[in-house]
Parts: sequence; C-alpha cells; structure tokens
Amino acid sequence: MNSLRGQEDHEQDKRGDERIGGIFLQTIEHPESFEIYVLTFKQNRLYKIPCVLQGPCGRKVLLMPSKRHIPVVLSIAGSDNSGGAGIQADLKTFTTLGVYGTTAVTCVVAEHPGRVKSITPIPAKAVREQIDLVFEAFPVAAVKTGMLYSAEIIEAVAASLKARKKERPFALVIDPVMVATSGAMLLKADALEALQKKLLPLADLVTPNLDETGVLLGHRLETLAEAQEAAVFAQQIWRVPFLVKGGHLQLSQATDFLFDGKTMHSYQVATVRNVKTHGNGCTYSAAICAGLAQGKTLHASVSAAKRFVTRAIRQHFRIGAYQPLNQLP
Repeated sequence: MNSLRGQEDHEQDKRGDERIGGIFLQTIEHPESFEIYVLTFKQNRLYKIPCVLQGPCGRKVLLMPSKRHIPVVLSIAGSDNSGGAGIQADLKTFTTLGVYGTTAVTCVVAEHPGRVKSITPIPAKAVREQIDLVFEAFPVAAVKTGMLYSAEIIEAVAASLKARKKERPFALVIDPVMVATSGAMLLKADALEALQKKLLPLADLVTPNLDETGVLLGHRLETLAEAQEAAVFAQQIWRVPFLVKGGHLQLSQATDFLFDGKTMHSYQVATVRNVKTHGNGCTYSAAICAGLAQGKTLHASVSAAKRFVTRAIRQHFRIGAYQPLNQLP
C-alpha cells in the first residue's frame, strides 16, 4: 500500500504530509508499508511518532520533532457518560478541527440524552489543580468553560484563569451551561451570582442560548428581536462580547447574534428539525474555541463554528430513540 487517504477532503503541505483531522499520514518509498504519525508531547515540545503499521519486523519507532504548530486548547466542563455533550463532545470537536484538547473535569454526570440521573461535583481544589497543571505543561492558546455547577467550582476556575491570564494571553470562551436538554438543572441556584461577578468579566466571548440569556439578565426572552437587544444589553453590562443563540425558538431559520461592543453580526442557517440531539451548545462553543486558538478572528471563528455544529446535527447518528451529534469529519 503506497498511501492512505480519507473519504473527506484532506490537506497537503509542502513536504507531502497529509492531515486528516488530527492524524498525520505520510507516504513512504517502500510499497510494502506506510507510516501513520501520532502526536505526542515530550518535555513541552510537540513530536510526531512515525509508527509502521505494515512492514518489516523490528522496525524502530523514532521521535521526530514536528514543524507543525498544533494549538492547545482546554475544556473546563462536566463529563457526559453518553458521549453527546460535555468534555466528550468538546474533545471530538477539537480533534476533528485539528487542535490538541486538554480537560479539567468539573462534574461527573450520569445521564443519557433523555434523562440526568445524578450529578457528582469534583472538589473545587481538584478542579483548580487540573487547570493549573495543564497550564504548567502546555502552551494553552484558548480555553472554554461548560458546566461548572457550583459557586465553589466557579470561584476556583475564575481564580485560576485570572492568575493565568496575567502570565500569558489566551482566549476564553464561556458557555454558561444551566439546563440540560432533558430539563435537568446543571447550575445550582446559588452559583449564578458567582458566574456573573467572578467569571463573565474574564471572557473573550460568552455563548448563552435564549433561556440562559434570560436568566443572566433576569427576564424572559421570546423573540429574535429580544435576542438581538439582549446581546447588546449583556455586552454593555459585562463589557465582553456576547453571542446570543436563538435556535431554541424553533423557527425556520436558526439565528444567532454576536455583539462585540461595536458591530452586530448575525449568523443564520436553516433549522434542522425532528432530531433529538444534545450537546449542540457544547460543540458550538468548542468549535469557536478551536478557531480562536488557530488565530481566526472572533467573527470568523463563530461563523465557522456555526457551520460546523449545523453539519454535526445534520449528519447525526441514529442510535435507539436518540440521534447523537456526529462531530466526525
């Protein structure tokens, strides 16, 4: 076998390497084998390990310093054992979009798409230790937060990220997760004030849906016009860009509004109907985080992420009564 190619479009650089998602492939001279490169970190440097999948026995595996720049991102969120939302959705998204994902787990959620059985929070000290150790070892370019659940966890996350922002810049996307698709509460009642006062002011982008925006602002939102107004109002309160998502209105077009303090952007795609997915917001914010880590502008990152999450919904899996998102290429 001379080469290995994916079914989707792939990129090819000047050296002839091919990239499919986060995996690097290179055709070699000998027709009896090919090599697949696996990414790894060693002593704070990124390496490609060429692994021979088929060929002469006894072939050695060598560490080769990679000239490719792979941005590192961090997801601070809950674990969803069903794989549809939370850090599991984030890691699938990161890998597909070509960034290296790390995590800090805030809660372990026992659930499936139709039911949340239990939420077990991780001690705040352990959450902060996870964050600090990721920053200690990796050049983090962007961070996203998802389910944080309690005031104690929010305060620990905010303290760690505030300290890290003083050391080096990184983009921070806050997805203020409050309610599961099944209706279960994912944010304790006493945690809202900590979120509003401690964490939101640190953000480079906040990505609430319509219901979450209403909770943050203290009044219910029911129309697209109200969503657009809310994006402006929220930005003026917290002085950070807000992306207010209007997909929950279930109109013919799923429309989101981004206000960065100067310009109002809108993003609109046809609504994908009759699909029982969850984790849409997690995937959306993770894709934005990946774009920012890769050096895209905020507007370009949101635009690309909107297309990505829409595609993931459209190409969903069909498993039992539910249709999980498909973030794979």
